[in-house]
Amino acid sequence: MTDLTFTSSAPSSLTSHALVIGVGQTPTGPVLAPADALPKAVAATLDLELLGVTGAADSVTRAPTGKGVSAKVVVLTGLGTLADVTPETLRRAAGAAVRSLGGVSSAALALPVVTEADAAAVAEGALLGAYAFRTYRTGEAATAGTPVSSVEVVTEHAKKPSLKKAGERAKVLAQAVHATRDLVNSAPNDLFPAAFADIAKAAAKGSGVKVTVLDEKALTAGGYGGLLGVGLGSTRGPRLVKVSYSPTRPAAKIALVGKGITFDSGGISIKPAKGMEAMKSDMAGAAAVLHTVLAAARLGLPVAVTGWLCLAENMPSGTAQRPSDVITIRGGKTVEVLNTDAEGRLVLADGLVAAGEENPDVVLDIATLTGAQMVALGARVSAVMGSEDVRTQVVDAAGATGEQFWPMPLPRELRKSMDSAVADIANIGDRFGGMLVAGLFLEEFTGGLPWAHLDIAGPSFNEGSAHGYTPVGGTGVGVRTMLGFLETYAAKK
Repeated sequence: MTDLTFTSSAPSSLTSHALVIGVGQTPTGPVLAPADALPKAVAATLDLELLGVTGAADSVTRAPTGKGVSAKVVVLTGLGTLADVTPETLRRAAGAAVRSLGGVSSAALALPVVTEADAAAVAEGALLGAYAFRTYRTGEAATAGTPVSSVEVVTEHAKKPSLKKAGERAKVLAQAVHATRDLVNSAPNDLFPAAFADIAKAAAKGSGVKVTVLDEKALTAGGYGGLLGVGLGSTRGPRLVKVSYSPTRPAAKIALVGKGITFDSGGISIKPAKGMEAMKSDMAGAAAVLHTVLAAARLGLPVAVTGWLCLAENMPSGTAQRPSDVITIRGGKTVEVLNTDAEGRLVLADGLVAAGEENPDVVLDIATLTGAQMVALGARVSAVMGSEDVRTQVVDAAGATGEQFWPMPLPRELRKSMDSAVADIANIGDRFGGMLVAGLFLEEFTGGLPWAHLDIAGPSFNEGSAHGYTPVGGTGVGVRTMLGFLETYAAKK
């Protein structure tokens, strides 16, 4: 994990390999931000126009330092419009700069920090950007582009105990996001349900978090028909993993339920071959839940959190679940499976019922659930639907932590489209509004508890170019929002 420190020293005196300085756009052109980040004589020789520096968000340019600056190189990171800089602007600018410095040992960041919240955002962005997935590389490629090993954040608030605490939180947060990304990026021949369960047990050692694993025998005895049905086609059976953090006298009791389809071929309703390789990411919700619970424990939040990882591999075979099969979810409700590629909601149904049996104050589920989410909101904005108050709390937590979640409705008229001629409900309904139909399906299994459903289908796996602190591949989306959500309950104590 990248080391983090804060300093109030002059940026030009810092001996880090790279000195990162912000560049903001103004009506008269790009300017350094902060303006005094470099000695006047050095700044005067830095011709931004000649270097092609515009200050546009997500732009990063390296420049020579010259005399008077201890760092070996200056890195200019774009802030966009200087008048509109927010903590998330700083988070992304810091992340873009540090992400570009793979292979560099150290970096100091001098960005336009005014408040402690600004400084914390820079720290978070830098740590989130310091990520690389090299598990399957060999030889020199295994170490090429190693993330920056240490970062310093320049701020006048450097010696405040509250900022030190914020820095510790940033490290825990980044560790959780990185671990989530690692799981999402893992090859599906390595990360199958039982292997995921073993990883959860290993990750929880020494954290005070209890891990309980239900295998096929226990799932059968418990009536978990969704997990068992989805897992029928695979030689590697399903698991339900319960991850529990239980502090004394908690302010609230929260349940998190994560979809963990370790590979989704679509089953008998098989997906097109094009793009199927990205379906190793269909367990991103479960990965985010696991590491959110562990982060809550590491931070010592006074909130009881139980994570439910609903793990299965959805494969086609002679034993696979068929369209028109009827399964019985935990608790007794029957589902007609009209499409085996609408499997995530089936495993989540089991998890939601199990979570509800413990009577939590609030339930969140998070899943790479529908292609309709991407049609509606694209690849960077996640959806949230459910109880209006909980949905609002999720949106607020996302806004405070820098993630993008958009509130969506659950139109009652769409429920009828899931009526089944033979079972209590069908697993698909109207194609139009498919994201909302999926949310309505899940609502059937919440037992009326306060609940929200987070659909992260697009934002969980970046198939485009890296941007800000977001790498190609697994993004770790949802961890920051869910942790922020838990922290709002902790603050009430």
